[in-house]
Amino acid sequence: MTSSLVTDYDHGISAVDAQYHRPGRAAIHLIVENGMVALVDTGTAFSIPGVVQALKEKNLALENVVYILLTHIHLDHAGGAGECMRCFPNAKLVVHPRGARHMVDPARLIAGVIAVYGEAEFKQIYGEILPIDANRIIEAPDQTRIDLNGRTLLLLDTPGHARHHYCIYDERSHSFFTGDTFGVSYREFDVDGMEFVFPTTTPVQFDPIAAHESIDRIMSYNPHYAYLTHYSRIGNLPHHAIAMHSLIDAHVAIAKSANEKSIDRHKILKAALEKLLLQQLIQHGCKLSQQAIRDLLRSDIKLNAQGLESWLDQPVSRLKQL
Repeated sequence: MTSSLVTDYDHGISAVDAQYHRPGRAAIHLIVENGMVALVDTGTAFSIPGVVQALKEKNLALENVVYILLTHIHLDHAGGAGECMRCFPNAKLVVHPRGARHMVDPARLIAGVIAVYGEAEFKQIYGEILPIDANRIIEAPDQTRIDLNGRTLLLLDTPGHARHHYCIYDERSHSFFTGDTFGVSYREFDVDGMEFVFPTTTPVQFDPIAAHESIDRIMSYNPHYAYLTHYSRIGNLPHHAIAMHSLIDAHVAIAKSANEKSIDRHKILKAALEKLLLQQLIQHGCKLSQQAIRDLLRSDIKLNAQGLESWLDQPVSRLKQL
């Protein structure tokens, strides 16, 4: 089944558009094994009716959803977790140990996002963030194995974007569900089957050393595909791993250069990141107009600039590691 919201792949994997800001920006992935279902990431509370509809179209009962796997707890990935637990009575929530308490009591998560967006925009984008019963939460440290009806899902600690991030290796498809660790890749930028991938440094825990190590860890499994939350399946992973390493270093160089200037660091960062990604996309062969590219990247550039500023404001001892 391929519809406006659902794209089916092989090995029982589907992407459901989370309808986050715009079509094609965030995906919720279904993994189906002999009728049992795991969801990878949840989008927001407003995303869950689309998941319910996709399950109905696949003749899968809501009771057959047994795991909700959060790659990390940023609200574009985890904001709908509470609504999922309400809709799917047999589901367990699987989350990094650093993130579990925030799912039980999401007050700090909510406050942090409201501080960025304001309360009115927060409610419009994310809706209600429901707390989750601790008895329905599985904390997943590094190397946790989840058995989905005989199908093994291996969870690997992969910081860099966030310290509460894991990626999921699906042994059946020899692929990873990478959340934000392997970057962002919008399908609008595909050229003749080749994707364009770039890092996401948001919002407050960017760690370039860890990001490099996590990419190498993913690639050590020689995966066939990566399923990104933003947006869904990409191949050509050896090529993209090299590009990600290079672009992480470029982001760091831009941040350090901006930090040396005394005025309007955020504006300098945004301008430099836009220039970098425009140049890269032109070299990639993207045929969209520069204005169309800017429109697609505007939010990511703003958030990446914020993340780099947060990284620059960390203790000097950490920055000197690079």
